[in-house]
Amino acid sequence: MDLGAESGRVMLGLISADKLHIEEIHRFPNGPIEQDGSLRWDFPRLLSEVKNGIAKAVTQAHGDIAGIGIDSWGVDFGLLDENGRLIENPCHYRDSRTSGIMDKAFNLMPKRQIYEHTGIQFLQFNTIYQLLAMRLSNSPALKKAKKLLLIADLVSYMLSGRAYAEFTLAGTTQLMDMRTGSWSREIFKKLNLPIEIMPRVVPPGTVVGSLTQNIAAEIGCDRIPVIAAGSHDTACAVAAVPADYNTKWAYISSGTWSLIGIQSPTPVINDKTFEFEFTNEGAVDGSIRLLKNIMGLWLVQQCKTQWAEQGQDFSYDRLTEMANKAAPFAATVNVNDTAFLTPGDMPKRINEQLERTGQPQISDKGQLTRVLLESLALTYRRFTEQLEGVTAAEIECLHIVGGGSKNTLLNQFTASATGKKVIAGPVEATAVGNLLAQARATGRIKTAAQAGKLLKNSFELTEYEPVNSQAWQTQFRKAKKQI
Repeated sequence: MDLGAESGRVMLGLISADKLHIEEIHRFPNGPIEQDGSLRWDFPRLLSEVKNGIAKAVTQAHGDIAGIGIDSWGVDFGLLDENGRLIENPCHYRDSRTSGIMDKAFNLMPKRQIYEHTGIQFLQFNTIYQLLAMRLSNSPALKKAKKLLLIADLVSYMLSGRAYAEFTLAGTTQLMDMRTGSWSREIFKKLNLPIEIMPRVVPPGTVVGSLTQNIAAEIGCDRIPVIAAGSHDTACAVAAVPADYNTKWAYISSGTWSLIGIQSPTPVINDKTFEFEFTNEGAVDGSIRLLKNIMGLWLVQQCKTQWAEQGQDFSYDRLTEMANKAAPFAATVNVNDTAFLTPGDMPKRINEQLERTGQPQISDKGQLTRVLLESLALTYRRFTEQLEGVTAAEIECLHIVGGGSKNTLLNQFTASATGKKVIAGPVEATAVGNLLAQARATGRIKTAAQAGKLLKNSFELTEYEPVNSQAWQTQFRKAKKQI
């Protein structure tokens, strides 16, 4: 089960000796709801869709399912009471309750000290700030809470009855000491947060249990093993990068969010990574993903939504086609502006930023889409250079995986902006990484080399080389302060 901020999918994977086949069994929309004055997730509906998907997969596979693994976005969580029941629907990371909370956290514990313990990028929706906001507002739910579970692990708990925090997902909270892989007692103490509600941390690839008897009976299946394959979607996506480990490579997990980074055997926590606000998150193989979060295709998605509400419902392919015909380098947008974080009239907000920065406002939809894609590519260039500076190693190749790897125009812009070869695919990287991790956990795949061979045999990859490099270099110098 791959649970995303816009949709969820249940994917069925079939692994043979030299090939991996995946099939989408069930897809359903996901998104925030307004409830009790907050932006929340409709968790009962989410869980119902998950169970429907399992039932369809069981039917499709004639009952022969070897394992179930759930992955989701990070940071958000549900709280359980003393009876193990969900107290309230989990809050959405774009809810406004964390506005201004980071400064209050830094008054309790200096920013540099928090980073020294966690190595995590400072984002106002991180679990640490959500919990602090609840404590400062005397949240009744927090007072009743006996256990905190992150979204994928919460779904797993509802299916298996086993409460845990899987390592790759736990690292997104900014509450874990990434050097030790355990909750940071210092942070919980300084911010006066309840460490006793935090579950045990388990490594990726742990078989945590099986479907409860009641859930199995409800679905109409055996008690299938439940595996903490890698509960964080990006960790799963990176596990599906078809990389040549004899080259220096970085990855971009491209979708609503873009995450650009490298693999490191240990956390990289120093003054440089603090200055650049790089994050150290767990990888499925137990290593560290040193990366940067970028607001990704969210801006294009929100523009598309706004235009549809105005009666002009363009497909993504149509918007990309319009962008391809638009003029190059009409403007540059800082895609990580916090003004873009919440849903709303994105074209208006983008034009407000353009006006603030002395650039022309843009009404043409194709032109605005091109500006966003170019700005993303230039942002990738900036963070690629920072990664090279932190690691003192030149990156030779960028692997783009996930849904955004279908955007051929953005892929080409990325190659041209960075001056690197780009390899795009697989599109379904998150589901593929989840399935590969389950296969390793159950012994169906023995080695990383076997997993790499499966990837290369199973999915079509597309390569892009830089073009118009001088024009992109000139634009990068011009726009460097803006991005």
